[in-house]
Amino acid sequence: MTLNNFLSSDVKDDIKPKPFVKWVGGKRSIMTELLKHIPKDIKNYYEPFVGGGALFFEIYNMVNFSYLSDLNVDLIITYNVIKGNSEDLIKHLKKYQIKHNKEYYYYIRSMQALEDPINNSARFIYLMKTCYNGLYRVNKKNEFNTPIGSYENPAICDEENLLAVSKTLKYADIKYTDFTKITPSKGDFVYFDPPYHPTKDDSFIKYVSNGFTEKDQTRLRDFALDLSRNGINVMISNSDSDFIIDIYKKNFTINKVPAPRVVNCKADKRQSVFETLITNY
Repeated sequence: MTLNNFLSSDVKDDIKPKPFVKWVGGKRSIMTELLKHIPKDIKNYYEPFVGGGALFFEIYNMVNFSYLSDLNVDLIITYNVIKGNSEDLIKHLKKYQIKHNKEYYYYIRSMQALEDPINNSARFIYLMKTCYNGLYRVNKKNEFNTPIGSYENPAICDEENLLAVSKTLKYADIKYTDFTKITPSKGDFVYFDPPYHPTKDDSFIKYVSNGFTEKDQTRLRDFALDLSRNGINVMISNSDSDFIIDIYKKNFTINKVPAPRVVNCKADKRQSVFETLITNY
């Protein structure tokens, strides 16, 4: 039995995994466009800004192996806990489900990161499931500071999905590392979904405490060029800003796709805008 067949029988026929937290900039809303533009043949898959991992969960059984990474330490700890300790994590989340209320939310939010990975991951998922719009936001002290959301019955413990995600992650390597540390080979596919370059549409870029600057955007472009020279397929999501168009127009194909913006607190401003989908093939 091939690896792909094993993946299909072990996971896909049970329940289709999906992102275990809502993530600002998550790609489920433009998944059709992403799938239109991925390469036809993929050996291994790399996603260095994994976030919610929406594309990974769509194509995990189309590839040999996946390499997921991010610089959000709580997120990466949680991915690894789901991979190896999903049942213990579920037990903790069920306790959060029972205790959840406004006062409890702010009590948990005020806590510092916990030393035990399972406890810390349960706290992370709880906050992401109950905070405003699933918005991961930190202050200058790197403290989570998003207010509580107005959910009547948040699905804090989605047991079926967590178990499905756990099975899927058995075939992924998950690391806390900078995007330049990945080592794909010819025939592999890399999808970059960095914090977007800001535009007038109130873009949110501060997923981690130090943000993602124009220097970082250029560093990403240069790294993508290096990968291109080595025969590696690259796709990049970003905003439709003049800066992004300018740095990618020479060596890449730029597609514009409509994407909703749902972070704004005013409902009349939650409308579709265009973003870029950049490829080297």
